Amino acid sequence: MTDLVRTDLAEYAPASNLLFNEHIRDLIQSGRKIYHFAFGQSPFPVVESAVQALKDHAGENAYLPVAGLKQLRQAICDFHQKYDGFDDLDPEEIVVGPGSKELIYLVMHVFNGDVLVISPSWTTYKPQARLAHHEPFVIETGLEDAWKISPKIIDDFVNKNQLKKNRLLILNNPDNPTGTCYTATELQELSNTFRKHNIIVLSDEIYSRIRYDQKHVSLAKFYPEGTIISTGLSKWASAGGWRLGYHMYPKQLSDLRRAVRSAASHTYTSAPSPVQYAATEMFQNLDLCDSYIKHCSRILDAVGSYCYWELTSVGVKAVKPTAGYYIFPDFEVIKENLKRRGIKTCEEMCKAILDECGVAVMAGGPAFLRPVDELTTRLCYVPFDGGNALSYSRSLGMDKDLPENFVKDYCTPVYDGIQALKKWVLDQKSH
Repeated sequence: MTDLVRTDLAEYAPASNLLFNEHIRDLIQSGRKIYHFAFGQSPFPVVESAVQALKDHAGENAYLPVAGLKQLRQAICDFHQKYDGFDDLDPEEIVVGPGSKELIYLVMHVFNGDVLVISPSWTTYKPQARLAHHEPFVIETGLEDAWKISPKIIDDFVNKNQLKKNRLLILNNPDNPTGTCYTATELQELSNTFRKHNIIVLSDEIYSRIRYDQKHVSLAKFYPEGTIISTGLSKWASAGGWRLGYHMYPKQLSDLRRAVRSAASHTYTSAPSPVQYAATEMFQNLDLCDSYIKHCSRILDAVGSYCYWELTSVGVKAVKPTAGYYIFPDFEVIKENLKRRGIKTCEEMCKAILDECGVAVMAGGPAFLRPVDELTTRLCYVPFDGGNALSYSRSLGMDKDLPENFVKDYCTPVYDGIQALKKWVLDQKSH
């Protein structure tokens, strides 16, 4: 049998981050010494009370409401009232699913209009759009913009493209792969531009709780009627494998919410029952969540700052990360030297880095909607024992700063890996 796959998906490929992660794990299992900076998974243990709650509810086997357990949706409202100042959230406007990734896809699938994605962006947005029968429009940014869109960038983009009446922009704030965040002023200015151009925004805020200064501001504060918030447990709660995410809709977009809920009823039915009950108890324990979030955030701040200062000290360009666990360095400083070695693309450079110094990073390039010859990479600074680092941070308390040698002593693989990468860059500069 032939022609079984849609023609527009003829070159469709698996998620590049997942595929590369499997490759690196195979190399490590074969005995290779590799510093694995190529996969964005939280290094910390799941909140302790949540693990016990999951055990307690392991016997829950009934199908739950498609939109999610009512107690869970109410607990989510209370959680975001505390952290984001949302005083008017309605549990009926929340949809819980098996990971925010599935819910993002369903929004695109039911949306009638054009989908807009930002370059660089998470590797899944564009493939999801295509899977949902959209050919997405790509909005370019650059390092000189701190990898962020602005009203001018949006105005110029809309004026240059023939777009349908309805537009859906996927905005990741805080951002993967760059680690950057939008300020309240920037979001306020963007909200006016989004209104002007009739742009609905799916604001992916999965990293919001691990913004280092604990001052995350949601676009929904300024553009409530046109913002869908997407988030979940994967990052701040270190529960990626639990696969629990949720979307919060404004009443003005209830048609979209109902369509997504209907699509959910015909696809995944509901998120796993034991996980929903356990998540409810976790959300209800706000004091424990707050302590956990603050300790994890300050550890990631220390590690991200170390990576930034070490890499930029040898001429690598980057924006200092302020949330999450990513930095998006540009190795332009060695571009000409690499050309003399026959290395002209980011993929070729990342292969050389892996082969020659045992450091695994993801190439920027097409996977992140960047040019193939731009030497950007996504570096995830998470290959360390998060449990050990978290225990030490807790022993100090939040009143004491982490010591200067913290990364070297408690996040040693990151320290050693960055030193190996730094030496490799210096070697290329000397050629």
